Amino acid sequence: METEIPASGTASTCLNADGGAIGMPQLCVDWLPNQVFWLLVALVVLFLILSRIALPRIGAILAERKGTITSDLAAAEELKLKAQDAEKAYNEALATARSEAAKIVASARAEIQKDLDAATAKADAEIAAKTAESERRIAGIKAGALEAVEAVARDTAAELVGYLGGAADAEAIGAAVAARVKG
Repeated sequence: METEIPASGTASTCLNADGGAIGMPQLCVDWLPNQVFWLLVALVVLFLILSRIALPRIGAILAERKGTITSDLAAAEELKLKAQDAEKAYNEALATARSEAAKIVASARAEIQKDLDAATAKADAEIAAKTAESERRIAGIKAGALEAVEAVARDTAAELVGYLGGAADAEAIGAAVAARVKG
């Protein structure tokens, strides 16, 4: 079994007799310069692609993001100031509304009190009138009852005197009943 001689004229220790690789071809010392060459070519191409195409795009995107963030922060600060102004205006409007509401409540309360006083005065006048009418009627009933009691007392006294066998003097009975009623 003979090893083949490559075109360069030297025998490779990385190939077997059939031309297959012995072990891992990446670790073959004979092929190392070729691998290093292609590695350098790949790195240079990668560097050129990154430096000419990818990195400028990434830089532009980062600059755009930074600008967007800066403008958003400025807008947020401006909106914060507007919100503080709006809150201040809201608090002032709320205080004004509360004072107006207090004035309206006081006015309504005064008007209601005025109406209540008028209604109370009217009711007092009606009660006084009804009380006077009731007292007048009670006085009339009382006077009528007193006359009726005197009449019943005179009649009863006359009947008793007559029943006991005496002569009933209407004037004497009337005077006795009147004296007794007066107290």
